[in-house]
Amino acid sequence: MIIRDLEFRGINREHLGMYFEELGAVPISDSYPYVFAGDGWSGKILSEKEIAFTTSFKVNAVQVRFEAENEAAMLELIKQYRYKTTRIGG
Repeated sequence: MIIRDLEFRGINREHLGMYFEELGAVPISDSYPYVFAGDGWSGKILSEKEIAFTTSFKVNAVQVRFEAENEAAMLELIKQYRYKTTRIGG
């Protein structure tokens, strides 16, 4: 099993869980760690904390763990998940 941990900032924890579901996962738990099981892979939302860059600029930071059967499946999973988390500013 291949494991990768990533941190996502400024994205709502509920949305991060929804992205796992959109990729075909089924929610397994409803508290930390939030676990989502897919076909040959799983995702976990491990924790969430607030990071303060200044006294008025704060964002959330969510730790997410990806697990897949092999490296190719891991690369595809992260690619698809990152696509969902892409934010384009303007």
